[in-house]
Amino acid sequence: MKHPDPLRALTRPVVLVGLMGVGKTTVGRRLAARLSRPFVDADEEIEAAAGRAIAEIFADFGEAAFRDGERRVIARLLETPSPIVLALGGGAFVQDEVRALVRERAISVWLRADLDTLMSRVSRRPGVRPLLQGEDPRAVMARLMETREEAYAQADIVVDSDAGSHDITAMRVMDALAGWLEEARS
Repeated sequence: MKHPDPLRALTRPVVLVGLMGVGKTTVGRRLAARLSRPFVDADEEIEAAAGRAIAEIFADFGEAAFRDGERRVIARLLETPSPIVLALGGGAFVQDEVRALVRERAISVWLRADLDTLMSRVSRRPGVRPLLQGEDPRAVMARLMETREEAYAQADIVVDSDAGSHDITAMRVMDALAGWLEEARS
């Protein structure tokens, strides 16, 4: 499917937000390739800046310290001169300051999926999701869905990521971006 001209006019970063397991990194890589843009995963950038894994940052310094570092890294990434496709960690867009930065400098896309899909995806990588360690992971994920939905709903665009492959989701994002850009121009 050929996409219309509006995507050529895309001059701002595209920021993917949503819960862990929704496919932000995988969809982001595919989207970036289709848009001929660099892809950046905020979590990988945070780990590189800290010189340690996110799980270690959580364990050693706590969530507040992690969120502070995350906010600084995202601000730096959104200042890059060439537009990128940026995947944020699940809790980043919940922070008011991060949402404001993204709103000012980028186009945000909420990748949304149902609980069963999310649990299926996160169960493939056990041990790498600090917030799912300890308690019943399904109950934690359900609580995160409930508490974060209001923040995610403030994204510019919403795309469902629970049916089909990540390639299909990337195409949905491209279609939604084209529509959003057309609407913004009129």
